[in-house]
Amino acid sequence: MAQYLPILIMAILATLFAAGSFVASAIFAPKRPTQAKGAPYECGIVPRNAPPERFPVRFYLVAMIFIVFDIEIVFLYPWAADFKQLASFGFVEIVVFAVIVFVSFVYLIGNGALNWGPLKRVEPQVEPADALIAKEVQKSTDIEAA
Repeated sequence: MAQYLPILIMAILATLFAAGSFVASAIFAPKRPTQAKGAPYECGIVPRNAPPERFPVRFYLVAMIFIVFDIEIVFLYPWAADFKQLASFGFVEIVVFAVIVFVSFVYLIGNGALNWGPLKRVEPQVEPADALIAKEVQKSTDIEAA
């Protein structure tokens, strides 16, 4: 039981921190919102105009990809430190975990999570009317020659 004491203490501290954050937010939050309080604060500089556009959703998808790979690294460190003791079981587990993360990454890439900027649409080239007429004349002369 004594070996679980540090985990219990960390769980209690995390709960107290979360509860304390909510309480402090309720106490210190602005009670009477004004335009000045609601304005963005940028190092004391008053913004002259509004930002041109909001951040696209793709920005947040990239952030989520970063977090997923961060979590993967967090799981790889303990495995790498103790891989001899984990043997083949640990290897299979980490490969399964890495494959799941890689499949999710491929899915995000396939859905265009890293495609920035406006969508590029490829439109078919429309030939001028003169070129179409010339092709039709060529086809008809080829048929007559045969």
